Amino acid sequence: MSNPVETSNEEVKIPASRRSVEKWGTLSIPFDPEYLPGAHNAVHVCLRVQPTEKVCVITDEVTLEIAAAIVSELENLGAPCRAWVLEDLAERPLKKLPQQIIDDLETSQVSIFAVQAQPNELRSRMQMTDVVNRRRIRHAHMVNINRQIMLEGMRADFNKVDRLSAKVVAMVRKAQRVRAKTAAGTDLTADLNPNYRWLKTSGIITPEKWGNLPGGEIFTTPGEVNGTFVIDGVVGDYLCAKFGNLRETPLTIRIKNNRLTEAHSANQELEDDFWKYTHTDENSDRVGEFAIGTNIDLKDVIGQILQDEKYPGVHIAFGNPYGAHTGAEWDSSTHIDVVGRKFNIWVDDEQIMQDGKFLLQA
Repeated sequence: MSNPVETSNEEVKIPASRRSVEKWGTLSIPFDPEYLPGAHNAVHVCLRVQPTEKVCVITDEVTLEIAAAIVSELENLGAPCRAWVLEDLAERPLKKLPQQIIDDLETSQVSIFAVQAQPNELRSRMQMTDVVNRRRIRHAHMVNINRQIMLEGMRADFNKVDRLSAKVVAMVRKAQRVRAKTAAGTDLTADLNPNYRWLKTSGIITPEKWGNLPGGEIFTTPGEVNGTFVIDGVVGDYLCAKFGNLRETPLTIRIKNNRLTEAHSANQELEDDFWKYTHTDENSDRVGEFAIGTNIDLKDVIGQILQDEKYPGVHIAFGNPYGAHTGAEWDSSTHIDVVGRKFNIWVDDEQIMQDGKFLLQA
């Protein structure tokens, strides 16, 4: 672990009597000032919010302090915003996105989703991104954002990350194949489909594609993936909070013809939970995303998927292929990312990464 900052999802909860969901002020909602550099990055660098733009902020009790720092940046800018706390509107886990939030998104130019994931809430998040995609809202997706990520990944130089991401995506858009290997045993080949688009989500968010923050990746839906992936980093969705950093108990998976065929780990519960998740529907075991992390300011995996999928290297995801953006014509109700460490990557025959370090300059 590269960063000594202790991390916990148990952020301070602010009682309802001490807040207003209409508008937060920095005096009524106390927050750690260490959050301000990351909040400034989100508002001014990544989303480039203008004073005339309306912003919808969605958060929950656990993430309230981080959201308050972001709202304070919006207030200082003068941008009108409305903040929503999920527990004030519905029971968690959410069965569907509350209508009040949907209505607010319909009149917003920018949105920020800073929430801790709970099991079986992916459908409600898809309802949100359906509106975001249709209305071309500049949307920052900050699922499971926490103190450590605000002090690490959210302080990255996203303009530098964007320059590197642009170089890498230009290479892969012309390629037929990407191969990834690690000393831990990963040996994976992705044959690319020229009909599927590559997306750059470097942290600089545009109306064309909403992005996770912190940013730093390029991705597509692959044509076909085959091989072995040793997941010694982290797995995604709500399994991330349960199992965390997998350095000591990796999960080894095998993929054939783009489908998950095996999963093995010394942690039997991890193996069972992952297998169950990836067999939720007919496409939950299908590789829907092939991605390369490009956030070169990250030094190691920390056990938090929001940041770890941007760590330099390859990650893939089973399930939903984000077809509205990549052009894939199939779908799934699930999406789970898997991350490894210290990759060697070849784009066609050109090596672009060695032992986790890019051979390209930003």
